[in-house]
Amino acid sequence: MTIRDLLAAGRPTLSYELFPPRTPAAESTLQETMDRLAATGPDFMSITYGASGTTRGTSRGVVHRLAVQHTIPPLAHLTCVDQSRAELIEVIEAYLADGVRDFLALRGDPPQGQTDWRPHPDGLLYASELVTLLRQVAHAHGVGDLSVAVTAFPAQHAIERFRQTGIDVLRAKRDAGADFAITQVFYGVDQYVALVADAAAQGVTIPVIPEVMPLVSVRRAVRAEELTGVRTPDDLFAELEAAERAGDADAARAAGVRHAARLSRALLDAGAPGIHVITFNQHRAALELVDAMRLVRD
Repeated sequence: MTIRDLLAAGRPTLSYELFPPRTPAAESTLQETMDRLAATGPDFMSITYGASGTTRGTSRGVVHRLAVQHTIPPLAHLTCVDQSRAELIEVIEAYLADGVRDFLALRGDPPQGQTDWRPHPDGLLYASELVTLLRQVAHAHGVGDLSVAVTAFPAQHAIERFRQTGIDVLRAKRDAGADFAITQVFYGVDQYVALVADAAAQGVTIPVIPEVMPLVSVRRAVRAEELTGVRTPDDLFAELEAAERAGDADAARAAGVRHAARLSRALLDAGAPGIHVITFNQHRAALELVDAMRLVRD
C-alpha cells in the first residue's frame, strides 16, 4: 500500500522526517530515534537527501533500514541539484529495486556557496520534470503502484505577489503526476487554509499534508528561519529566550511542543489529511507532540 492509498482511506496520517547521519554518534542517535518513533505506529517516515545529493548513499541505507527493520513505508526524497538525468535515473532504479514505492520530488536548494539556482548541464530544471521522470522510469520497469509527493509553501502563499505563481507551480507538479504534497514549515493555520482553498478553487485538489516543526531552542529556531526564510512567531521566540535565560531546557522544549500541538490541532480541525513532524533526528519533542495530539497508533 502506498502513501497515496493511505491518504485515500481518509484517516489522518502521522509521519516523521529524518535525515541521514554523518558521524558514528549521529548514527547511534538516529537508530534510537527510529526505534522510538516506530513504536508510535507512524504511517510513513521521510528521509531527506542532503545538499547536492551528498548523502545519497546514506539516505538509501536509512530508507532500506526502515523498510526492513520496521516495515514502515519510507518516503524517499529526490532532488534535481547537481545531478544529471542519467544519475537520477540510476538512483530511481536503485530505489525501485529495493522495493521503494513512495517518493518526494524536489527541485532542491542551491549547493552551499551558490547564491542562485542553476540546474546540472544535463539535469532537470523543475520538480515537475522530476515527477515526470519518476513516472517514466517506474513505467519502464513495470512498476504501476508508484506514489509521488511534492512540496507546497503556505507561508510564501500568504505573500500576495507569490500566490498565483505558487498555485501554477503546484498545478504543474500535479499535472506531471504528483499524488499529494507536503508543505514547507509555516506557523499559521490560516496560511495553510488559504493555500488549500485557493488551489482547490483552481482545480488543484491533491491532498496537502502540513509539516509541523517543534522548535525547542533559540538555536533551532534561528537555524530553521535561516533555512526556510519563514519567521519564527514572536511569542514562541520570546518563550524560548526566557526559558534559556533561566537555564531551563525542559521549559524551552515544552514551549515548542505546546506551540506545535496547538498548530497541529487547528490544522486537523481545518481538514488537514495528516501531520508530518520534523524531528531533527531527536525523538523526545516529537514523541511529546504526538502524545499531546493523541496520535499514537495501536
